[in-house]
Amino acid sequence: MLEQVEKVIAAIRPAIQADEGDIELVGVDEPTGVVTVELKGACVTCPASTQTLKAGIERIMKDRVEGVTEVVEINALGMSESPVQL
Repeated sequence: MLEQVEKVIAAIRPAIQADEGDIELVGVDEPTGVVTVELKGACVTCPASTQTLKAGIERIMKDRVEGVTEVVEINALGMSESPVQL
């Protein structure tokens, strides 16, 4: 499943980059079918990014990769890969 998800990300990345954004695969939970991604660049502040994620990326992912149940964005989960500096 991971390889298929990576191929789909590679296929949709140019469209996202055309709008000054980017997408990075964070992980795939195969038992639940949840794909976690991180949206970057213009996607971070874009008010339509949730719509892009659910109606675009998630729909394409479900159509092309058997077993995918949901695509979630890491920042929407309150997670961050950036270290906190005080």
